[in-house]
Amino acid sequence: MSKGRRSRAHAGQGSALVGEVEGYLKARAHHLEAREEAESLCSSMPWMTTAQAEQVTRHYIELRIGLTRQTLIRHIDDLREQYEARYQNLRRHLLRRHAAVACAVLACATGINAAACQLWH
Repeated sequence: MSKGRRSRAHAGQGSALVGEVEGYLKARAHHLEAREEAESLCSSMPWMTTAQAEQVTRHYIELRIGLTRQTLIRHIDDLREQYEARYQNLRRHLLRRHAAVACAVLACATGINAAACQLWH
């Protein structure tokens, strides 16, 4: 493997690792934010026992992360649909261009062939 290919491979691995770390940090921040919200909610209910507050906190975090996951999945699905529509549009456009170029080449070849036939006869 050449030096350029190796450096690109390492760059690809590095950017993938950065993406994973960034995703982990965002998920962790979201989890901590949900925990803070749950603890704030529980602190406004002083009659709850510690066990009840912990249970409410756990339940709130699970619900909040579940809602966020559903929102992200919907967003990903929307992006995928947009990407696929754009990809299909680009494919159609490229096919039209290739067909036009092929027709032009065929017309030129036919013209050249006709001209050559006239010159030799």
